[in-house]
Amino acid sequence: MTGGASQDCLAAADRMLTSVVRGARGTWPRACAWLLRMALESAMDDYWRRCHPGVAGLRARAPQFLVLERYAGRRIAADAGYAWWALSRAGHHHCYELGLTAGELRRLRDTVTELVADLRDAEAGPIAP
Repeated sequence: MTGGASQDCLAAADRMLTSVVRGARGTWPRACAWLLRMALESAMDDYWRRCHPGVAGLRARAPQFLVLERYAGRRIAADAGYAWWALSRAGHHHCYELGLTAGELRRLRDTVTELVADLRDAEAGPIAP
């Protein structure tokens, strides 16, 4: 995916949050969560390809999140880690839990939108400790 893919996923999530999607009754919160997670992952992929191609080649997400603080800063790493965790959890059906509300998804959308912009604008190279 490319930077445009992040924007496409965010736009699709916005449509789910602001209009009725035919045939998605009861499933739209999970679909919205997956779209937001895809937008975040796409932005991270773009960031790593641009700033540190060696990390971009890793198949697992965990190492990418572990070193994100060193390269993009503590706030971006913390927000990205939380958003990815929350969206991953919301994307899976748990019979004993309620899904995320529209308000919770909007807050996560705002966080992901900010992260997409922050990762796009972040400098290449490690941040001094």
